Amino acid sequence: MTDILNAFSHITSLLVIPGLAYASQLAFGALGVTLIFGVLRFSNFAHAEGMSLATMFCILITVWLQGASVSIAPLPTALIAMFLAIPLVALVFIGTDRALYKHFRAINAKPEVFMIVSAGIMLISNGVIRVVIGPEGQSFADGERFILTAREFREWTGLTEALVLKTSQLLSIVLALIAGGLLFWFLNRTQMGRSMRAYSDNRNLALLSGVDPNKIVWVTWILVAVLSVMGGVLFGLDKGYRPFVFQQMLLPMFAAAVVGGLGSPVGAVVGSMVVAFSELLLTFAWKKFLAYLLPTGLAPESLMQILATEYKFAISFLILVIVLLIKPTGLFGRATK
Repeated sequence: MTDILNAFSHITSLLVIPGLAYASQLAFGALGVTLIFGVLRFSNFAHAEGMSLATMFCILITVWLQGASVSIAPLPTALIAMFLAIPLVALVFIGTDRALYKHFRAINAKPEVFMIVSAGIMLISNGVIRVVIGPEGQSFADGERFILTAREFREWTGLTEALVLKTSQLLSIVLALIAGGLLFWFLNRTQMGRSMRAYSDNRNLALLSGVDPNKIVWVTWILVAVLSVMGGVLFGLDKGYRPFVFQQMLLPMFAAAVVGGLGSPVGAVVGSMVVAFSELLLTFAWKKFLAYLLPTGLAPESLMQILATEYKFAISFLILVIVLLIKPTGLFGRATK
């Protein structure tokens, strides 16, 4: 029985909890991608850099707050900075839309044009971030790092394997549930949310019904700004902030959105779970887990790792390709006419 509990603690600490936290952080990005695609009808390649920019603002505000001795210990000060950064990020996103995307919407440019423009914004944003904050990693977490430490768990249970829970992991899971619930409520229960859905389903009919397209665009970017700040900050608190890492997140975010169905918020959440746990399950070293469950003579000698961690993002690409080949609309998506 002890071996089973040790195996359970091992896999929960190193796979289940990190997987839920990573899926939650990925869901913020995938929801932003699917909102832009669903309402504005283009794939935003600059979304990951938007999350990086949002995190940069939050780091600068966090440093300022820490210098002014403002904190909410034992929670990280970045949670305060997060709410202060949202208006700044929203202004940047809306300003970018008015400067570039609005023109191309006015001339009814093809989606490919928007994709190219967003790729240009991605490169510019990355350069600005590196100039302002530098290319090196940044740590902006303070307060208690762990809710449950390995030592506390071992003393409490007497087990060999420890179950560890980081503050950033719990914050990611809880805030993702709250933000996801509020977003679904907004889209389904409010007049603006219903207008956004109508605009997404049939733009011409929505305009004939009196929907203000400019207001729809502004609200969309504000929602994307909120999701970008929360997702970027929680990912940075959990794994540390390095500007180039967010570019690597672009593929998993798009894979999650495509798996669930571009334009479907529910699909973005489900797709994030699929992508996150696929990456972790295939790169997880199962040796110790199996050693606890199998007889001594059958315990594996190798790591029992299907793929090396270097291939983590290749898994996202493979999932993306498979879904596009088998079911291009995703799990919850609808075929576009």
